[in-house]
Amino acid sequence: MDPKKLFDETTFACSRLITQRYSTSFTLGIKTLDKKFHDPIYAIYGFVRYADEIVDTFHDHDKEILLKTFQTATFEAIKDQISLNPVLHAFQLIVNRYRIDHDLIRAFLHSMEMDLDVSRYNDKSYEEYIYGSAEVVGLMCLKVFCEGDEKNYLKLKSPACKLGAAFQKVNFLRDLKSDYEDRGRVYFPGVDFKHFNLAIKKNIESDIQKDFDEALIGINQLPSGAKMGVKIAYLYYLKLFFKIKGLPPETITQKRIRIPNARKFSLLVSTYFGFKLGIG
Repeated sequence: MDPKKLFDETTFACSRLITQRYSTSFTLGIKTLDKKFHDPIYAIYGFVRYADEIVDTFHDHDKEILLKTFQTATFEAIKDQISLNPVLHAFQLIVNRYRIDHDLIRAFLHSMEMDLDVSRYNDKSYEEYIYGSAEVVGLMCLKVFCEGDEKNYLKLKSPACKLGAAFQKVNFLRDLKSDYEDRGRVYFPGVDFKHFNLAIKKNIESDIQKDFDEALIGINQLPSGAKMGVKIAYLYYLKLFFKIKGLPPETITQKRIRIPNARKFSLLVSTYFGFKLGIG
């Protein structure tokens, strides 16, 4: 094998391992994408996962310096088309191959910077954070799925943003307790953790449902090689959302809500055969 190809494949393998170790649900979803999309989506996930770890995990280090170093290294890798950091090398390959807009990357890294400084959000900063932390990740993936078809990308851009927003808002509800107790954060504008009640919860859930509804329209128009994998991620988060909706506010503030791995696998199987039988 060509040494450069071996190096590239090794870096993709690193991103695949990161995805598998950090997210069962995304790993299941990626496996049902067309094989040509596997490495690109693993590369995107590996990049965003490591950036997120900087702000959420490395408490004994200067996170601001780590994040700035990571950001500089990211754009150097994209410009030079190489990095000895395997996560950044795999990511730059995909950014350059699919011509992912650098502004999407900047918006994502800016949202990570916000996590270092902001603990309470207003409407403007909330929307800004969701766009950078979730919507742009969906747009990076959409760039891959559209494979250079800019017209299709623009048509599906809004639903892709809604899907990313729905996922992120469900995460905020799921992690309400840990975000507040471990990181001092409350993402929902004007929400006081100590006074989180049913009216507030229902208002948030209504907003999330609208995002899910608009996202589904776009999912059904995705290229065939991407549709099933994205639908599985959608169904997983929808199931998690319904589980949260059925719980009282006190439960949300006392524990993190999860979907068991067996249920995730069940969703994978049922969606897979649904698509095969033409009822997906």
